[in-house]
Amino acid sequence: MALLEKMLYFCTLKGKLFLIILNDFIIIDNIIMFEEIKKKYLSTLKSTETEDWLDLRIVRPLCYFLAVFFAKLGIHPNAVTIASMIIGAGTCFLFAHGSYYYEGWNGLWLNVIAVVLLIVADLLDCTDGQLARLTGKKSRLGRILDGMAGFTWFVPIYIALMFRFYHFHSLEFGWFGIPDTEQNVLIATAVVVVLGLISGFAGMGGQQRLADYYIQIHLFMLNGDKGSELDSAEQQQKAYDETPDEGNRLWKQFLKNYISYTRKQEKATPEFQKLMATLREKYGSAGDMPEEIREELLRESRRIMPWNAMLTFNFRSGMFFLFCLIDLPVWNFLFEIICLGLLTACINRHHEACCKSLSQTLP
Repeated sequence: MALLEKMLYFCTLKGKLFLIILNDFIIIDNIIMFEEIKKKYLSTLKSTETEDWLDLRIVRPLCYFLAVFFAKLGIHPNAVTIASMIIGAGTCFLFAHGSYYYEGWNGLWLNVIAVVLLIVADLLDCTDGQLARLTGKKSRLGRILDGMAGFTWFVPIYIALMFRFYHFHSLEFGWFGIPDTEQNVLIATAVVVVLGLISGFAGMGGQQRLADYYIQIHLFMLNGDKGSELDSAEQQQKAYDETPDEGNRLWKQFLKNYISYTRKQEKATPEFQKLMATLREKYGSAGDMPEEIREELLRESRRIMPWNAMLTFNFRSGMFFLFCLIDLPVWNFLFEIICLGLLTACINRHHEACCKSLSQTLP
């Protein structure tokens, strides 16, 4: 909230808001009080408990003002999401260049521009959700597109990093004493391609998919059905089956991908699925669970939220930017596979253990 407060209070004096225009002070009589703006801002967030420090204090306030601006222009949230996809995916051409060690200042600046553009893409990706909640233009398509955005960025970017290693690898070859021959380059590049595939699909893809699911679980426990997007594969399959083929082929493909997405989330959380099934059986709906069970789940969920945030964009991309700027982007693959993989496993194990314990204590 710190940045939001500064942006709203920077020209506040003794309860009245002043705008400096042509060095003249113009007093605005009908002042919108800070608390009212703060309330509107908070209404555009899923929850303050699911945001990390950087998002809550800098990213989300910026995105709120962008959302207000886009709302005045009548721009649809899905259009903002698609723009973020295009900008993010387009950075692959810049990340394909070596940084300072290989291409000097020109390479460094190309990588810096790529970093800035990817941050812009993330800001737009954050703005679309706030814009949807601000304008009430929430939709299932928007939810699906939002989940696809990160994959749309990083598939071409990871391919670009493989291409980058093929051309720029003397640092790694020098450390391991590998002769820079065509055969060695092809073998090393093949290894990097395998690491990139593991990092992209099992690493970033699986980790962010699970992180998003835990956020939705937390929102469900906090706000119930209306305050979360805890979709099930069964619900999405039903929507897919009920949608006619004629004139809906593209939409049905989106749904098909989303069904796969939700199934993978459910497969990674078997104990949570058992707990939800038990709650539905006993109380008619998981949302009608006893308050003590809800509080227990929320307590455990709050413990993992700070760690869960490390699997989303800010921390992950910060490390990615660092590896690219110091000309060691391939090490980002190892970081995602090993470090973030272990973190994901710990979060998953902790949450599953909590769900299993609760299932056993239900009367």
